[in-house]
Amino acid sequence: MAGPSSLTIFFFFSLLFFSEISEASKCSLKGLPIVRNISELPQDNYGRGGLAHTTVAGSLLHGLKEVEVWLQTFAPGSGTPIHRHSCEEVFVVLKGSGTLYLAPSSHEKFPGKPQEFSIFANSTFHIPVNDAHQVRNTNEHEDLQVLVTISRPPVKVFIYEDWFMPHTAAKLKYPYFWDEECLEVESPPKDEL
Repeated sequence: MAGPSSLTIFFFFSLLFFSEISEASKCSLKGLPIVRNISELPQDNYGRGGLAHTTVAGSLLHGLKEVEVWLQTFAPGSGTPIHRHSCEEVFVVLKGSGTLYLAPSSHEKFPGKPQEFSIFANSTFHIPVNDAHQVRNTNEHEDLQVLVTISRPPVKVFIYEDWFMPHTAAKLKYPYFWDEECLEVESPPKDEL
């Protein structure tokens, strides 16, 4: 009969082995059930305070080819950075309220002063390809929760410090935070503007 120290060592290595398997399989397409409980999917803020992101159906995590679906919750005062991407994006506001900032002149040398749109529970909006935008929870008392669908995943994001930063100075983030574990890129793709 094994002593307590041998048993402890066995369990330690078993946990280590199974955690390595689960980490390796996180990005595996094999064995994923068709129906999943959304509350059991991984959620993270990816270093962005006030964000809770869940990839509901993803290209890298689940093998989707044409679209990707996210559930995102923004705490009061938080939101996305000013950014653009080479895909279409559709939002459905599930709860809360906030503001969409959308630059109407995104295809000039820089995004320019954005238009502001109030968003609210049961509203929907879309972002055209390469239009700079930002979504913010401007409600001081309630979370803003949105269901987001993007085309052409995985997403390549260009991030701006302000609305008048030239496109050539925008910082490319690819793969994006929630795709980093599953996609390694040797050289960044070309800006599509």
